[in-house]
Amino acid sequence: MENIFDSIVIGAGQAGLATAYYLQKNGLNYVVLEASEQTAGSWPNYYDSLTLFSPARYSSLPGYQFPGGPTRYPTKEEVISYLVEYANHFNFNISTGEKVIEVQRKDGIFQISTSKKNVFYTKTVVSATGDFARKFIPDIDGMDVFKGVKIHSSEYKNVENYKGQRIIVVGGGNSAVQIAFELAQVSNVSIATRRPLSFTPQRLLGKDVHFWLRITGVDYLPLEFKASVLDLGIYKQAIINNKPNRKSMFTSFTEQGVIWEDGEEEKVDTVIFATGYRPNILYLKSLNGALSTLDSPLQRKGVSQTINGLYYVGFSWQRSFSSATIRGVGPDAKYVVKHIKRLARIPTSYSHK
Repeated sequence: MENIFDSIVIGAGQAGLATAYYLQKNGLNYVVLEASEQTAGSWPNYYDSLTLFSPARYSSLPGYQFPGGPTRYPTKEEVISYLVEYANHFNFNISTGEKVIEVQRKDGIFQISTSKKNVFYTKTVVSATGDFARKFIPDIDGMDVFKGVKIHSSEYKNVENYKGQRIIVVGGGNSAVQIAFELAQVSNVSIATRRPLSFTPQRLLGKDVHFWLRITGVDYLPLEFKASVLDLGIYKQAIINNKPNRKSMFTSFTEQGVIWEDGEEEKVDTVIFATGYRPNILYLKSLNGALSTLDSPLQRKGVSQTINGLYYVGFSWQRSFSSATIRGVGPDAKYVVKHIKRLARIPTSYSHK
């Protein structure tokens, strides 16, 4: 009989690594399956100038402090380096290049099939592929006829290929504003949103906002807030100066550009959709009842409400305000592993050929 793991974690990004930490700490037999060849999650796919929205002091995974000055905002490359170093430091049992294709369940045991045609067996499964891998682009009239460049923000890296263009960035979150601000230094850029932009000061009374979230306990509460851009004063002022400017969302595309809400037609070179992502969990569709009709996880605090032994780490608002962040996945992983320990103690007589 082949090895039946106590738990298999799908995804070796920040959520999967935090889960591996607690599985290993509790002496459970586990493996982490990662589709790519590195343990950095979605971070390598983001734009070059991205920095963490939280200072290094509040950006660590469990058991291993983020290196460097505690008040600085780590760069994308520093985060990637930290995640790789974290996995190596604890020598987690990770198998890379194993993209999970399907998860099935029979007689209380999960069967996981990967792109390498390998099959793994486990008592429990942790879906840790999170909210930031399957890009979402809204369907807008005329998209198919537009002859300009149309990309998701995950495909944008830097300003190099966009100098001197007329560009629209769609979206009102941190990434949309940061990308638009960066491009506005070399191009004519508008941010298109359905609602006015909202800004939150990055620092209050000399302290980063994450300090206040932590000491007030808000970071740990199951609260949801409308998107608001964290700002040191740079972005709001840039919008006031119309560099970039903000416009109400256009209604449709044309061959050469877009039609704005007031009926004006404008020629546009590039449209960048900073419109977020959807959960990357389609490999769970064979588990009848695991997902909603919108392919979202049916879970409460990371525990599946419909499939015994199925868990989640790394999803927005899973247990708290910070659940999907590098600072929030640790507490969620700890909570989930407590549940896994109970099931792992149950002996199994399941066998397979």
